Amino acid sequence: MLGTNTTVAATLICDQFNTISTKFTDTAYAVDSTYLLFSAYLVFSMQLGFAMLCAGSVRAKNTMNIMLTNVLDAAAGGLFYYLFGFAFAFGTPSNGFIGKHNFALKDIPSSVFDYSFFIPVGFCYRCCGYYIRIYC
Repeated sequence: MLGTNTTVAATLICDQFNTISTKFTDTAYAVDSTYLLFSAYLVFSMQLGFAMLCAGSVRAKNTMNIMLTNVLDAAAGGLFYYLFGFAFAFGTPSNGFIGKHNFALKDIPSSVFDYSFFIPVGFCYRCCGYYIRIYC
């Protein structure tokens, strides 16, 4: 009789631990997503700060050209990440160094890439846009 109650109690305790573990996993996923989105916002703010730096270092008549250049760099970063960057970073199967499938998000969405996968992609896109601005 003691054995059945012990088994039931152990099962109850294990179920409670599994529930808590699932909640921690959900919380960790939410924290990771928030961190990546916040990091993408910070990188975007760095691009805005770089635009202000460039605008402050030219004459007033050239400020509009500098601002347009910064907007076009952000747009070019998004376009090139869409065309090439996602495939290079996440295109499987790869050769171990660089991906070689999913150029221009050809087969997306799929069972491998759901929409929650694109949160890190947003951060990568912002970094791509910022690095283009530094290079140009």
